[in-house]
Amino acid sequence: MQPAPYFADLADNSLPVDAAWLTAGDGTRLRRAIWGKAVRGHVLLLPGRTEYIEKYGRVARDLAARGFATVCIDWRGQGLSDHLDGRRDIGHVEDFAEYQDDFQTLLADPAIAALPGPRLMFAHSMGGCIGLRALLNGFKPDAAVFSGPMWGIAINRYVKPIGEVIARAGSKLGKGAVRMPGTKAETYVLSDPFEDNLLTGDAEYWAWIKSHTKARPELGLGGPTLRWLDAAREEFARFDAAQMPQTPLLTLLGVDENVVDASAVRRQMARFEKGTLVEIPGARHEIWMEQPELQRQGWDAIDAFLNAQGL
Repeated sequence: MQPAPYFADLADNSLPVDAAWLTAGDGTRLRRAIWGKAVRGHVLLLPGRTEYIEKYGRVARDLAARGFATVCIDWRGQGLSDHLDGRRDIGHVEDFAEYQDDFQTLLADPAIAALPGPRLMFAHSMGGCIGLRALLNGFKPDAAVFSGPMWGIAINRYVKPIGEVIARAGSKLGKGAVRMPGTKAETYVLSDPFEDNLLTGDAEYWAWIKSHTKARPELGLGGPTLRWLDAAREEFARFDAAQMPQTPLLTLLGVDENVVDASAVRRQMARFEKGTLVEIPGARHEIWMEQPELQRQGWDAIDAFLNAQGL
């Protein structure tokens, strides 16, 4: 296994780490990391759009304190994994099935396959979309925890139909790799001020993640392409038609959520036989990176859920 770069100064934990390159079936090079020791089991942590391994260093630290090793990945087109034509100003895939190729490549890594169980899935935002598809495809972790899962995107109800038409038309006209109008080439945390941000109400956390892409611009990512948005819409429609899996599942949702479509999260969670939805007042999109009291509420819910599952 070829070692991959890892920026320990950004991750903000003292855990042992194994960072390595993987190669997906289509030749795409992916970066993955394994933190800590699996005393109680291990967590497959699926990050969201624009995210990268080091951003979850503090979450891995919190999981290590609970006895879990953490596995994390840079999805194709994100972090240090391969980008379309090397471009970091767009987030692009032709089909969300490409992310499933990444996930299967992660599972096939001998170092990850050898980790002792139980095996848990933690998934945030777009990672929640990828994670739900993995469950529907037959992946069977012992339990799953989702945070602000992207089962719909929060777009103004008057603008949404126009945005979907633009995305669909762009895809059909061969302009799928064009960035969605209204989005920026610069990564969100650098282009927008803390006061207006949709991710967290914690100024220290905002400054911390902002410092990452200032120090390492290669970790940044611009807005999604027309085809990415159209492919996401197609995946959401498939979710609506699917029978939800039997995996025990906890979903955390900020009451002040404005990145993903909170109504879609509530609608899908009502369809899970073994699903629990916990809504946290005052929390925005990134509950694991929120103000300390809001984080604590999230972790308390996770601890209670895992204990109830005997994990």
